[in-house]
Amino acid sequence: MTEIVANSVLPAHRKAINLVTSDGENLVGEIASPIDEKAVATLITVHPLPTHGGNTDSHLYRKMSWRLPALAGINVLRFNTRGTCSKLGTSTGSFDSSNNEGKDLLAAIKYVKDNNLAKPFVVGWSFGTDVTLRHGFDQDLSGVILLSPPLRFTSQEELSKWKNVKFPVIALVPEFDDYLKPAEAKQRFSVAPNIEILPKEGAKHLWVGENSVQVVLNEIVKLIAPDKVPLPTSWDGPMEKWNDI
Repeated sequence: MTEIVANSVLPAHRKAINLVTSDGENLVGEIASPIDEKAVATLITVHPLPTHGGNTDSHLYRKMSWRLPALAGINVLRFNTRGTCSKLGTSTGSFDSSNNEGKDLLAAIKYVKDNNLAKPFVVGWSFGTDVTLRHGFDQDLSGVILLSPPLRFTSQEELSKWKNVKFPVIALVPEFDDYLKPAEAKQRFSVAPNIEILPKEGAKHLWVGENSVQVVLNEIVKLIAPDKVPLPTSWDGPMEKWNDI
């Protein structure tokens, strides 16, 4: 057995994809899928603020794509929102403060539906939570996971629309978040009491460090495939090591 570390890449089918939005933008992305089993769900990931370095290669999302297909049988779809660049490439368009990025999210959801992929769960992180909260409340989803929601662009009126959704929604709020700490999060999210606030002791906004990564991945898998938690921290099989982190 080999320990799973920050740059460990477990086996998966990895496919470059392009998403076309309703207003004609072309978004670059990738989907990682299990090799030896049918996926139980599909994570649609929406990345942190691109004007501050966020993109589909932000570390949590790469680790999801590197680990969860093999460890939990989950597809992981990553994409760059409009105007965002990463090692996967550059999406057309320009940053729009979570407004037209809603069309990007809808294009990703449509891709999952059109390709008959397993149940869609949206994972938004930081800026990605605002995109999700503003534009995902009326979508046919199986669940939503919010990581470090700053509620920077989301109004209370928009947040209140979530009280009527029929799928589970959890929000992981770090104890030492830079923008929205657990006590304030509970107050702000009170307009949608069905959203479960999960304070995470010792964590920070960016979830840096293997302990924080394990917290996030295990909470996601607990929602989707509870029989798979706790996720293993070692792997008995082929493993690659990414060389740029």
